[in-house]
Amino acid sequence: MTGKIRWAALALAIAAVAACHVAPDPNAPRQLTKDVSVSTQITVDDVKAIRDKGFRTIVNMRPDDEAPEHAKYPEMQTAAQAAGLGYGYIPLKKGKPMPATAPEALVSVLTRMPKPVLLFEETPERPAKVWALAEASRAGGLDADAILAAVKSAGFSADDLAPQIAKRIAARPPKH
Repeated sequence: MTGKIRWAALALAIAAVAACHVAPDPNAPRQLTKDVSVSTQITVDDVKAIRDKGFRTIVNMRPDDEAPEHAKYPEMQTAAQAAGLGYGYIPLKKGKPMPATAPEALVSVLTRMPKPVLLFEETPERPAKVWALAEASRAGGLDADAILAAVKSAGFSADDLAPQIAKRIAARPPKH
């Protein structure tokens, strides 16, 4: 009888632990650094909740013409401004190469806008990769290993960008 009670207690304990476990939200922002996170598509209705999570700027990386059901640049900008957030727009076309100007545009936004910043697009992988190239270009930015580790910690790989990251780090302007 004692063995049955132990097994019942063990089963009850396992059930209690399992009931407390909440699966992570796949749409939750993924942190690259303390100042930059990436996310899936957000809506106008999400903006205040994003502000309440502590973000001070959002960067929309989804082109206006990609999904008719999603808010366009002006609506997202208005919602961000109404919530007291900074707003940037660096569109990335799905299925197309990353625009050569995207990393530089992101460096500009990250330099002048309040942090922390949330970058969003249909999937967070492309913004993470743009950030990797932007960070590699930034004076005083992280080294290559730290950049690749940050992207990996968010659940993605930027290994395909390693040569570009190294080239950008070598060409960085000196830190002032």
